[in-house]
Amino acid sequence: MADVSSRRGDFAGHPDESEMQARYSRVLGGRDVALVDGPVFLAGLYCAISPWVVDAIGTGQSDLAAHNLVLGLAIALLALGFALAPARMYGLSWAMCAMGAWLIFSPWVVGTDPTAAAIWNNILVGGVVLVLGLVCAQQVMRNRSSR
Repeated sequence: MADVSSRRGDFAGHPDESEMQARYSRVLGGRDVALVDGPVFLAGLYCAISPWVVDAIGTGQSDLAAHNLVLGLAIALLALGFALAPARMYGLSWAMCAMGAWLIFSPWVVGTDPTAAAIWNNILVGGVVLVLGLVCAQQVMRNRSSR
């Protein structure tokens, strides 16, 4: 009879050990930017609440407030996707770069006579999102070129 006892331990004698290690390394290889997921999520949440923080609502900037709310939630959802399914989601790093660039210019496009606080807020948040997106995109390109 075959020994079918359930021994737990290392896979040193397993016939597929090298293949399993290679697959494990491939799956975790793109997680070098795991430290970026948290700041991206926080930047998205701040973007979503920023109209209330800088009081853009009280100055008649409701269009810009709705814009920042939607875009901030989209950035936060991207961060959740990066954390939950990194192999599939890091390809959207360039989309996050585009969102950051759009945030920088959006006060003049979406808003009507934006305040200085709303302008600087969007420039700073957009710059942070753009830089974080570039970090993620650079990591994706480096991982793809090393394969």
